[in-house]
Amino acid sequence: MHILVLTPEYPPNVVGGLGQHVAELTRALAAAGVDVTVFTALRPHEGGEELENAPRLTIHRVRDAAPSPLSFCEEVVQRNLALLEAVLRWVARGHRFDLVHAHDWLTAPAARAVKHALHIPLIATIHATEFGRHGGLFNDLQRHISDIEWWLAYEAWRVICCSRAMHAELQTVFQVPADKIDVIPNGVALKPDHARQEIQDARRRYAEDHERLVFFVGRLVWEKGVDLLLKALPYVLASHPNTVLLIAGKGPEREALAALAAELGVAPRVRFAGYISDRERNTLYQAADVAVFPSRYEPFGIVALEAMALGAPLIVSGTGGLAEVVTHRETGLLFHPGDPRSLAEQIIAALNAPSLCRAMARRALQAVKDRYSWEHVAQQTLAVYRRVLQAAKQDPEEPRDTKTPLASLRRA
Repeated sequence: MHILVLTPEYPPNVVGGLGQHVAELTRALAAAGVDVTVFTALRPHEGGEELENAPRLTIHRVRDAAPSPLSFCEEVVQRNLALLEAVLRWVARGHRFDLVHAHDWLTAPAARAVKHALHIPLIATIHATEFGRHGGLFNDLQRHISDIEWWLAYEAWRVICCSRAMHAELQTVFQVPADKIDVIPNGVALKPDHARQEIQDARRRYAEDHERLVFFVGRLVWEKGVDLLLKALPYVLASHPNTVLLIAGKGPEREALAALAAELGVAPRVRFAGYISDRERNTLYQAADVAVFPSRYEPFGIVALEAMALGAPLIVSGTGGLAEVVTHRETGLLFHPGDPRSLAEQIIAALNAPSLCRAMARRALQAVKDRYSWEHVAQQTLAVYRRVLQAAKQDPEEPRDTKTPLASLRRA
């Protein structure tokens, strides 16, 4: 079996969790004996080896040589054309694919073209929707993106999403039939391998030994709910005045969040770390008294899995995939979505009960081992591939030449 993967990002060039998801999944699929070829487009400022080979896994980072686009939508089209050109060039050299797996709307045009040009089935993973990210569609660009997401779901033989919440969202927003959707959770592969001194040093960069450290990491955008965390902080400080809130990450809300902290009078107790490396993030998970993810919208919440894998006591919003990953008072604490008072109550409860936090962290780590390994995720994905390929053999509307990949190009 040879799988073509199209993705808008892949390490070392990542924006959110999607790129890391694709990297971990493709490595696990290759380890399971599947041949995987990944194509991802490079933006002008991005670097990385343009061709990378590992056992059963090939990564093509395709540089777009077109003139600078005038808009974001033009950039997306240009990158898809670059991807399509690179894929067809690879096919012309004699390489054959059994199916194409596209991740999110940013690769939809190239994925659809490959599907029809090569006469192979298309699988789509939709990690989030434009409607969900913004709580609705409020301008023409958002409506255009949502239309492409619908288009991708329509063209796909199967649609994969990461949670039951996303399953319901795809049915509601795009009217995708329930029996066309497979729910496969994200995975995590992190291990707590940091030395005690390294953990202590990371903590001391932001807090004194007698202070309590509350940690958030993520993009500074509306849907991540960092403003809710700041609004909860005055209530926390009233109970635990020695608390420090560490906010790591970058995004368009950075200045507004700093202004909100000043307005609330909590700025002296807030540290904005900006971008941090993966290693520092992982160290801080182990250094913090509690990790908090107050998202308004979170289809899955891989950050929660990362925190669980590294032993961080966890507080999350009871929404979307977060509410499916975390069981209240078993593997973490949940608060009412969008409610700073409820969030403050759970932070105070965690700071008041270190023994409860340790017990929840132990159970959370066991849950990660039992249910969220990438090997387990890869096997579920592979089962989808096999079902689709079996169905495609029986469907006369999906002609596929099993001898020469160029025959399908001549028919197109």
